[in-house]
Amino acid sequence: MFAMRTAAALAAVGALALTGCGAAPGLDRAGPMDRAAALSGVTQAAVSDGTQAAVVRGWGPVVAGDEFSYAGPPDRAKWKVYNGPGHAGKGIRSPNAFAVAGGVVTVSGDAAGTTGGMSARFAHQQYGRWEARMKTSARDMQYHPVILLWPNHNKSPTCAEIDYAEGTWDTTLIGFNLHHACSGPNFQSRASRAIDTTQWHNYAVEWTPAGITGYLDGSLWFADMNPAHQPTVGMHQTVQLDWFPNGTPTKPSQMQVDWIRVYN
Repeated sequence: MFAMRTAAALAAVGALALTGCGAAPGLDRAGPMDRAAALSGVTQAAVSDGTQAAVVRGWGPVVAGDEFSYAGPPDRAKWKVYNGPGHAGKGIRSPNAFAVAGGVVTVSGDAAGTTGGMSARFAHQQYGRWEARMKTSARDMQYHPVILLWPNHNKSPTCAEIDYAEGTWDTTLIGFNLHHACSGPNFQSRASRAIDTTQWHNYAVEWTPAGITGYLDGSLWFADMNPAHQPTVGMHQTVQLDWFPNGTPTKPSQMQVDWIRVYN
């Protein structure tokens, strides 16, 4: 059930900064993981859908997405699950890292860096609105959850990437990272917010010809209206739990998504 409009939707835009870091999906070789381990941390879906940008902003009906209201692996008609090396060639992305149960999809990362990622077969488009409800376990700082839009066909002359909810080594923060160039000191614009990611939160991105805006629990927190920062290709949804090893032991960690919804 959609939540009612709240005053949180009127919060000011988070401050933007420029920096130089990011993560890109990878699609290759398989690696094993015990499905029981992937299922062990599955929790029941959130009792409500929380405050949503879609409701606050009046985005209208859902046109695509996944409610994860089934059990087993992610729906193959909706998702292409990664099967190969992890981010930057570190660890493995295995289909066995995913499990759908209790109304959520869980992606688990183990102590050896076997984790998962998947990309949507739906809504490959230029412009649109995406919203997702996500939480994590009390994760290891070496596991970075990210919900992002990635270029169709894995090709973009400007290395476009819209990370509309990205965790880093600082587990107390969530970031919005818009990649708009392949190199240089200012290749992305960013915002960050201190939140408890172990609780359910709603993350959204609105991409129009006027610019790109981000929402956290219905509240505007990112905006970039520079025409030069617009992706020049169509994009699609991906979900990843990426491993960034630092040489210390890794604690198994999880990321859960309650739903992903796309609007025109």
